Amino acid sequence: MGTFARALEDFFTHRGLALPTDQAERLAAGRRKRRIDAVPRPLRPAVAAFDTSRMRAQDRARRASTRPRSNHTLEAALSILRDLARFLTKHRGKDDWALVDVHDVEAFLATSPRARKGRLVVLRQFFRFARSQRIVLIDPTRTLIVKERNGFRGRTLTLDQQRELFRRWTTNDQVHAHEALLGMLALLHGASSTEVRTLKITDIDTAARTVRLGKRPHPVPLDPASWTVLERCLKHRAEWPTVNPHVMVTKGTKAGQSPASTAYVSHVLDDCRHPPRMIRSTRLVDLVNTMDPKLVAAAFGMDPQATLIYLADHVDLGRLPDT
Repeated sequence: MGTFARALEDFFTHRGLALPTDQAERLAAGRRKRRIDAVPRPLRPAVAAFDTSRMRAQDRARRASTRPRSNHTLEAALSILRDLARFLTKHRGKDDWALVDVHDVEAFLATSPRARKGRLVVLRQFFRFARSQRIVLIDPTRTLIVKERNGFRGRTLTLDQQRELFRRWTTNDQVHAHEALLGMLALLHGASSTEVRTLKITDIDTAARTVRLGKRPHPVPLDPASWTVLERCLKHRAEWPTVNPHVMVTKGTKAGQSPASTAYVSHVLDDCRHPPRMIRSTRLVDLVNTMDPKLVAAAFGMDPQATLIYLADHVDLGRLPDT
């Protein structure tokens, strides 16, 4: 579906003139099918059965109003199984899941050490399913361990780099308004790309100078520098003839109601040469080193065990420059 067609659909569904289509689900189904079709033929039926099982689980979770796996999660799992299947046939000479042993899985995980943890989670789920379906007799992942130390291992900015970016986004009018907004909210407020791209006009309290970001339980007060950057972004938005409720509006979304695409936001900070995750991680690391990580997790609306506790043993990076 092209940009115009999506905008037209948004127009009619937003005004109650048409029911929402299942376009997103059909696109997701197509992506899953392409991944399954890329699995070598002898190993393909088990992967297809695993996908069918996961889709049933997703449907049950939706009907029960619990938390279903996202389409992205399901597609990522299929990508890992596709890569494993290709590795087995090309490098290990095996075309039957029943022949896979722990050494094959270990060799596959060794091809991408940084992705070991995420891959192993998916492989354990698959082989547990395969064993329940009598596709394999023994789970080859049963004795494997992650072999990763606890603690934050990502990249962060130095204090000089933080100051350079702060000056870039507050003093350089040539920088795009979207870059400045995403950068400042990540640098000073630990905002994620999703929180920024889904930020709506109605989330802004002009009198209190606060914004609501994502699932955070409380409005986030903005410092003068961040507020100035936000106003600049709103001015940029006002130049578009749009009814889109989001702060960050692009050519592709100005005629509809959808937020800026994930792909667009992932490249907004390309010119500053630092990815959004690195900038955000710097702020989170600084916060958990100066405060109780559980309090930080609560303020950000996050699970402390899954997201912030592991950051607590990182070295202190120092404070951001005063605004």
